[in-house]
Amino acid sequence: MSAEPVAVVVTTDLTVGGMTCAACVNRVEKKLAKLDGVTATVNLATGRARVSHPAHVPPEELVATVEKAGYTATLPAPPEQPEGGDEDEPESVDARQERERLTVTALLAVPVLVLSMVPAWQFRNWQWLCFVLAAPVAVWSSWPFHVRALRGLRHSTATMDTLVSLGVLASFSWSAYALFIGGAGEPGMRMPFSLLPSASEGAAHIYLEAAVGVPLFVLAGRFLEARARHGTGAALRSLAQLGAKEVSVREGGTERLVPVAQLRTGHVFVVRPGERVATDGEVTEGSSAVDLSLVTGESEPVEVGPGSAVVGGAVNAGGLLLVRATAVGADTQLARITKLVTDAQAGKARAQRLADAVAGVFVPVVLALAVTVLGFWLGAGADPQAAVTACVAVLVVACPCALGLATPTALMAATGRGAQLGVLVGGPQALESLQHIDTVVLDKTGTLTSGHMSVARVTVVPGGLGRETVLRLAGAVEQGSEHPLGRAIVSYAQRAVPERPLPDVGEFSAEAGRGVRGRVEGRLVEVLAPDDELPPALADALSVAEAAAYTPVVVLVDGVPEALIEIGDVVRPGSYRAVDRLRRLGVRPVLATGDREAPARAVASALGIEEVHARCTPEEKAALVRELREEGLRVAVVGDGVNDAAALAGADLGIAMGSGTDAAIGAADVTLVRGDIEALGDAVRLARRTLGTIRVNLLWAFGYNAVTVPLAMVGLLNPMVAAAAMSVSSLLVVGNSLRLRAWQPTRTRSLTR
Repeated sequence: MSAEPVAVVVTTDLTVGGMTCAACVNRVEKKLAKLDGVTATVNLATGRARVSHPAHVPPEELVATVEKAGYTATLPAPPEQPEGGDEDEPESVDARQERERLTVTALLAVPVLVLSMVPAWQFRNWQWLCFVLAAPVAVWSSWPFHVRALRGLRHSTATMDTLVSLGVLASFSWSAYALFIGGAGEPGMRMPFSLLPSASEGAAHIYLEAAVGVPLFVLAGRFLEARARHGTGAALRSLAQLGAKEVSVREGGTERLVPVAQLRTGHVFVVRPGERVATDGEVTEGSSAVDLSLVTGESEPVEVGPGSAVVGGAVNAGGLLLVRATAVGADTQLARITKLVTDAQAGKARAQRLADAVAGVFVPVVLALAVTVLGFWLGAGADPQAAVTACVAVLVVACPCALGLATPTALMAATGRGAQLGVLVGGPQALESLQHIDTVVLDKTGTLTSGHMSVARVTVVPGGLGRETVLRLAGAVEQGSEHPLGRAIVSYAQRAVPERPLPDVGEFSAEAGRGVRGRVEGRLVEVLAPDDELPPALADALSVAEAAAYTPVVVLVDGVPEALIEIGDVVRPGSYRAVDRLRRLGVRPVLATGDREAPARAVASALGIEEVHARCTPEEKAALVRELREEGLRVAVVGDGVNDAAALAGADLGIAMGSGTDAAIGAADVTLVRGDIEALGDAVRLARRTLGTIRVNLLWAFGYNAVTVPLAMVGLLNPMVAAAAMSVSSLLVVGNSLRLRAWQPTRTRSLTR
């Protein structure tokens, strides 16, 4: 019996227009979910929908479904379109139109508001002037609300625009009735102003200030809100702008300037001082320092030379470089970073899913409440205008806009800020997991340590040749060796004595398992494994090296021991601070490594880690994670190699070092781009701050409606004040989220080594 074919699921991003509140988000998601096998996540702040659908459901059908729901939808631009190209133009046009609409509305509405609020300025027939000024506001300025409300009505749905449109029409219609029929159009009519609605005496009151105030405040709120939301995506846009537009490709000794889209793997291109590296590559000629701060968050420039890897978007701060492209387009690190941030901003936290569910029924409930309030007041014998006023206030004040912005704006600001700090978060679920972790399993090699052999310490014999001379001689003789220990000594010697090149070596020979020897500047120099006959200073250093699990070698000059060099996989400088900060945050560190017991214990002892698991296979690492989770712990795993991928995938949260393998990064939820373990503490604290911001936002959004709707129902809220309160609530939520953009990791005083 043949197995059924597995349905291929693809993901398509749509740009959705016309959404104004969480109720719109809920409607679009529900409409898309009615398609067979389709699930969608819609983000109000970005106006994007991420849709997972079977391959047999074409993207055009997704667009048609969104349009049938009463909104607009467009597919993403084709890949060949450059970033920041024509697709940005419609947004600038829309923004300009919104600004013009707001400006005209303000010019018309302000005189109406002033005359309505200041009885002393109410001249003869002032009310008719206000009516003439208010009519364009109620029709032209409010036209977008009316159109979207009518569109929703055709699709049997109600949104924020329905509430605003009904509020404006009700207050303007009542004012027209009062002016033409109710006696308010008499030439000498005066109308007192009060923040609280009041019953009329004689002529019916007019509410033109509400008819112009509601659209004015809503338009102003949306304009400011859009600008603030634009700020939350600043980090993502800055990443997109890091890529070079043109590049100088060198072929056959000549250079030609080509668009970066034509660059291919294997091409050699030129990077001059001050220019950005066009794409990921390997330096073939030249040496320089490159600034990676905008790409990885690395604050110090990195020295590069032939054979060094460079990242697209980095700035060449020194000399001329020739670079061979190793990755282009979507395969570059910058493209992967941008995609990770975009994907993270498309997701939803659990709190936001609850808010969207509430918003889905909120607007219909508000409409029912408004009708109920109108009927109750009229049935109780209240003045009709007071009943209409209470009804309009309920419609206007209950907009769930803040509810829909509470989470996505915070997530956008946090993920963008995280990217600037070198921390890429895979989505809201990863942020929530980061907040709650209490145990972190740390790999050793490449995570807590540098991952390559380095000189840890040099001990010289007192009264001997001296440290600098011994290092020059040892480095010179090791130039003939290909052993990792020899390469570590050469590299260290070159850095220790940069002003003097290493001398040549003659009569070089190497003995397997023993060491190397040769003549340097007329002296016999030997770098050998230590024996039992060592001067006291070197013997003491040897015992320390063995305890720290370093590999010791002795440097002999003309047969006399002069120094002991300890070589090993040294602890990263930031590891001390990182582990200390994790403990301060209440997170227990656990070391799990495939390395031997002695070096694992040495590193753990240096960092103050009590629980150590050495010689762990990939399966044993994954089993350790399962055991810790079964104990009720919330476990994060930090690793950088293929052997860590299973443990990363099985943890509550997988954290990969950005310098690690693609397998580790692919299995992780969080990536520390700059390969600095110290960024882990920043990630935990940023997650806690973000989730705290979201909770405050939702508390405000729910609390605002819980307070203002009852006030409007009992007639204690003027419609104009209600419109201002509704707009301010959205701005407060967005403003609170924007504080995350300025968040700085606090450097606590920690262990000194």
